[in-house]
Amino acid sequence: MYQYSQGKNHTQGHKAIPDGCYEEEQGRKGFFGPVSHLIKPEASTKWTNIQGPLRPHLFDLVPMKFEAGKWHRLFYNSDVCIYSSWNEATKLDINGNNHLNSFRNADGDTLLFCHTGSGSVLTEYGILKFKSGSYINIPKALHHTFIFNDKTQFIIIESMTGLYREPERGMVGRNAFYDPASFGKPNLEEMHHFIKTKKINSKEIFVKRDAQMTQFSYDSCVYDTVSWKGDYFPFTLHIDDLMPMISHRVHLPPSAHTTFAANGFVVCTFLPRPIESDEDALKVPFFHQNIDYDEVLFYHAGNFFSRDNLHANMMTLHPAGFPHGPHPKAFANQHKKTFTDEVAVMIDTQKTLLIDPEFEKVELHNYWQSWMKK
Repeated sequence: MYQYSQGKNHTQGHKAIPDGCYEEEQGRKGFFGPVSHLIKPEASTKWTNIQGPLRPHLFDLVPMKFEAGKWHRLFYNSDVCIYSSWNEATKLDINGNNHLNSFRNADGDTLLFCHTGSGSVLTEYGILKFKSGSYINIPKALHHTFIFNDKTQFIIIESMTGLYREPERGMVGRNAFYDPASFGKPNLEEMHHFIKTKKINSKEIFVKRDAQMTQFSYDSCVYDTVSWKGDYFPFTLHIDDLMPMISHRVHLPPSAHTTFAANGFVVCTFLPRPIESDEDALKVPFFHQNIDYDEVLFYHAGNFFSRDNLHANMMTLHPAGFPHGPHPKAFANQHKKTFTDEVAVMIDTQKTLLIDPEFEKVELHNYWQSWMKK
């Protein structure tokens, strides 16, 4: 559709917003589709009350009661399930009684983000190492065993309807945001050495299908691959190897930070970066309606400059149809910072996300009031 305008307009989105006014972006397809910018005398978050299912949600995972090793479901729809899991350090017996079970997810592809901790994962393709800030991609139906060096927490994003893939990078090219060469690839020889020296023997595979478990038992270790080739294998990607795309003149949309795409949702990573330097540039996330997507944000580390009263290991859910943007204090102080130091993971879903009843127990129900002027 041809671009049209009415009223006295600024000429560039997110720049030269008239004094005393606020810009709201209304866009389709997660900032890739048709878009308009509306200038208003007050922020679109000027509500005095919200009643109904489109209110925003804030959850604190710190006080959650957990069972070690269990996937605790947080959000879900037919395309994606989001979990958190807490795991104690793996105790290996130096005398060789290390009979560790293997797990295979036949329901979907598993993307894990390591919030805290470190360790290794044995796979049919070799061993992978991970630490805080690592993404670990385990494709569907590949058996694997995690070995934790210390207490570890994961955010787990299960794609129910298709593979994870690299995002389309358009005119910025294949190496934008991250170079595929930075993927941590499984090492088969190192895995066999690890199994031998640590005296590990895994003879059972527990397979999850339709949320039920089936146990397969064998006479010998299930990590017996001699060699392999192909482009279907597990890998890791660490946030230190992500190079955020920036513009020194204008604030880029969240879609510029897409890390992985899947059917019905995307995963984005927000990282420390310089703040826009143009005097007339908006320097905080813009007020917007991401009309087609529910937005989940997991706060991993740093100071979350667009939100008040947040700490690491919190999560927010902003449903589609909910206009949102920076909190008033962040908007007022946007010219006082030259750099962001926050790290956060965002999952944007096309279908409505449901909240697990157990997760609702750690919701902070007055979150919607945090945009109101105090």
